[in-house]
Amino acid sequence: MFRISLILIAVLFAPTAWAQDAQRGATTQKTAIGPRNPDLQKGAQLLLTGRTKEGVEMTLRALENAQGTREEEAALSNLCAGYVMLESFTEALKYCDMLLSRNEKSWRAYNNRALVYIFTEQYDKAHQDLLRAEALEPGARTLMVARTIYLNAVDPVEPEIEIDDRPPGYDDDRKEP
Repeated sequence: MFRISLILIAVLFAPTAWAQDAQRGATTQKTAIGPRNPDLQKGAQLLLTGRTKEGVEMTLRALENAQGTREEEAALSNLCAGYVMLESFTEALKYCDMLLSRNEKSWRAYNNRALVYIFTEQYDKAHQDLLRAEALEPGARTLMVARTIYLNAVDPVEPEIEIDDRPPGYDDDRKEP
């Protein structure tokens, strides 16, 4: 259960897509791409609200009806994230790799693929993907969470706190009543 919550935190922002801002010509982050593909928008919403299985199914339909590269890449990114959330790591890896074969600058794909590698204990591959993603999008919150999950997996911190829960006034030198 704890592991699943970490996955959800790590990919919470992964089911997002990129859209072009027509006025400025700059790339901006959006929750979903336009009304042309309502399945893509609905799939992203379902993933974000934790209805992961339904979100993946809706996003698979969106991929079939994708109009253009941006919608295809958004669907692939969301499928990669969704399958990580479902702990279907083989499927997640498939969609992450598909996205990276189309767009080697997708830091979200590297981030999500790193999570796959962490949870399948392929730590060297996870580290390499995290480095690639961090080079593409330094300071991204999602990457910081993934890096923390990675560090906890490869070098867990042992607590050094001792809790003294003896009742007030307890003295080690006297015997308990």
